[in-house]
Amino acid sequence: MATRSEPRFKLCRRLGVNIFGHPKAMNRAKKENARAGRRLSEYGLQLLEKQKIKAYYGLLDKQFVRYLDRAKKSKEISGVALLKALECRLDNLVYRIGFANSIRQARQMVTHGHITVNGGKVDIPSYGVKVGDVIALREKSRENAMFAANFQELKSFDLPYIEKDFNAFSGKLLRLPNREEIPIEVNEILVIELYSK
Repeated sequence: MATRSEPRFKLCRRLGVNIFGHPKAMNRAKKENARAGRRLSEYGLQLLEKQKIKAYYGLLDKQFVRYLDRAKKSKEISGVALLKALECRLDNLVYRIGFANSIRQARQMVTHGHITVNGGKVDIPSYGVKVGDVIALREKSRENAMFAANFQELKSFDLPYIEKDFNAFSGKLLRLPNREEIPIEVNEILVIELYSK
């Protein structure tokens, strides 16, 4: 399975946004080493926004285009539908609930079988979580000190569409998120414009 493996802080500096939420990610950020700091053409701006979305969710181009095609067929505004679909990926929700301290760690936890959805083991990071689904840390994995500490200590995402149960080591997707609730800095309209040429 192909994954993104470039240096994280370098990527943050290049895109001009702290994608991974690490306090030191933007320490060496300057206008010279960021695309966002330069004068860009219309195409350059659209491409930059696309790269931001891909970086936020750890996607490759082929996966991204698949989500985009689905979003265009939706009855909703394409950009919002795209972000909602990406936000409901299992690896992303594992990160948002607080089991992992990064999207990469969340993806690894899912592929290694530490996560259950409605009581059944799911090891596919791109699995689409539905409203009402309960995502939990597997019973055996709760003994892992790092996973337990992440969940108890990481309160970085307190989102209205996710309900956490600290006793059961679980989180529930209450509803689909509204655009303003999704914690990413991106202009999805430019991405839709890029692909509608």
